[in-house]
Amino acid sequence: MNAPPRQLAGRRRKPGLWDGDLVRKALGMAFVKLNPATLVHNPVMLVVEVCAFFTTIDAFRYLAAGTMPLFSFTGQISIWLWLTVVFATFAESMAEGRGQAQADELRRTRTETVAHKESPSGIVDVAASTLVRGDIVVVSAGEIIPSDGEVIEGIASVDESAITGESAPVIRESGGDRSAVTGGTVVLSDSVRIEVTSGRGESFLDRMIALIEAGVRQKTPNEIALALLLAGLSLIFLFVVVTLAPFSVYSRAPVSVTILIALLVAMIPTTIGGLLSAIGISGMNRLLAHNVLALSGRAVEAAGDVNVVMLDKTGTLTLGARQATAFVPARGVTEQQLAEAAQLSSLADETPEGRSVVILAKRFGLREVSMKDGEFEFVGFSAQTRMSGVNVGTRQIRKGAVTEVAQWSGADVDDAMRAAIDGISRAGGTPLLVAEQGRIMGVIQLQDIIKEGMKERLSSLREAGIKTVMITGDNPVTARAIAEEVGVDDFLAEATPERKMEYVKSVRAEGYMVGMVGDGTNDAPALAHADVAVAMNTGTMAAREAGNMIDLDSNPAKLIEIVEVGKQILITRGALTTFSIVNDVAKYFAIIPAMFVVAFPGLKVLNIMHLTSPETAILSAIIFNALIIPALIPLALRGVNYHATSASAILRRNLFVYGLGGLIVPFIGIKLIDIVVTNLHLVSTL
Repeated sequence: MNAPPRQLAGRRRKPGLWDGDLVRKALGMAFVKLNPATLVHNPVMLVVEVCAFFTTIDAFRYLAAGTMPLFSFTGQISIWLWLTVVFATFAESMAEGRGQAQADELRRTRTETVAHKESPSGIVDVAASTLVRGDIVVVSAGEIIPSDGEVIEGIASVDESAITGESAPVIRESGGDRSAVTGGTVVLSDSVRIEVTSGRGESFLDRMIALIEAGVRQKTPNEIALALLLAGLSLIFLFVVVTLAPFSVYSRAPVSVTILIALLVAMIPTTIGGLLSAIGISGMNRLLAHNVLALSGRAVEAAGDVNVVMLDKTGTLTLGARQATAFVPARGVTEQQLAEAAQLSSLADETPEGRSVVILAKRFGLREVSMKDGEFEFVGFSAQTRMSGVNVGTRQIRKGAVTEVAQWSGADVDDAMRAAIDGISRAGGTPLLVAEQGRIMGVIQLQDIIKEGMKERLSSLREAGIKTVMITGDNPVTARAIAEEVGVDDFLAEATPERKMEYVKSVRAEGYMVGMVGDGTNDAPALAHADVAVAMNTGTMAAREAGNMIDLDSNPAKLIEIVEVGKQILITRGALTTFSIVNDVAKYFAIIPAMFVVAFPGLKVLNIMHLTSPETAILSAIIFNALIIPALIPLALRGVNYHATSASAILRRNLFVYGLGGLIVPFIGIKLIDIVVTNLHLVSTL
């Protein structure tokens, strides 16, 4: 049976950062991930695990020989090395768990739906899982859409809360760019015929569940490069530590294997090594929190590197519904007369433009005329005539395209009126000529209103070094005026599918990374060539297949937020890498003097933290090395705050906050831990 629509409604639950169930599951997975076969993808943590294994063997060997107690110095080092690995796998499990929780929520929205499939013998009921591409199904009010498809007949209101999390219904209809429907959503009214476009296990909901589960996440090129760098550093420091062993023997101050291992673990970048996977996974989860589904890790990373953003004018930069903003009367006509004629011609016009004309007319003291006040014969707009209007008794009034209305009226448009019309076009507006039979009354100025705050957001993108390009079907004169008003850097006027695609290809050929939004079949070619291609969930199947991200809210302005999230991911990775590398300096000051102070008493001067003893110094450094990983998990999962600014300013901020912080925090942390370790008498002997 079909599940009642109310079971699918409501926003998806977003677990808190320290949600109890999430933490418990993450702890369990953290121990599972200790398997070396699983940990091999993280070379830094694999090195720490191998080191923990050897120190553990040493600890038990000393215990068996009776030379040291269980919680000897070596035993305590072993425990903290194991905890270092566990904390790293816990961070990754926390990030994966958040994605898994979202996937589980989606799974709970799925039921075994019955589909009303068309067949030669009529309508037959079959299981939705048996549908294949090309099948035709009929879905009526209150029923669940059984699979992804295209509406081929009818129009209906659809509840897509199972996918988008938003309870507001949307309209789906045959033809145009709002024909795609998603399996698992609910038809609220009317009935539609749908052609299935996906097979079993291939639906959008299936793909969405699979993609947000961290197990299928592919590492991005930058992430792979950083992982290779960390692995390389680990090998270099391993070589350094190995050479120290004979050097210490030669200096007649032999160092134990445990201390050499402690030095190795302190030198390699364990902090970023433990958090790197969590940063990447949480990046995709943060996009999903914005209701954006990233179909590839490369798209997430590319979003942070985008430096050219292509934005549709209508619906993205502007409200998409033109509003009447002024009446410009012809010579010999008052504004009052023009307003009355414009109002009469718009009474039956239910478009936003028509309603705005009636509202503007009220400013001239005109009451809204009732259609019962006279004999009204309304003339609807058509693509052929390009005008609409009304006949009231012997009066005939029309409004619409300048050329067509002027030709209908039989009157000439004088130079003053022509100048006014040209001025409206140059200002980015749309002129609508109003005329009575044999007389030009004037022109209505329509303006596509710029969205509130859009100019400021575009300005912040410019400060971040991102070029913005407006795409519009308007003529170049109108496009230029709107571009100047909204504050974009460039525009593409009279945009056709071919021009969009060629523009994207030409910009990429110059070495830029391009981000673009699209929803129609005509956008698909350009989307396929963009680095970050955001398809609207309400768009056609062609657009959704061409995109590498899908905006579940179908908000074209979301591209700006996607770019900001992408940059936040890159900044977070860079900030924690800086912190990780710099905080090793304090560990060097703790461990190296402790290793050689007996052979070289002059090294005491390097004990600037005044640590109690060589044993407490080394143990404190290893404890700090372990504890800093869970301390930074919230930052890795939430990300460093992003402020649109230049790359150099971001670098300076990272160096000041995370570079300087990474230098100061370990000195304070290691000293405090040394005090605690000393007071608890945790260290017995080397």
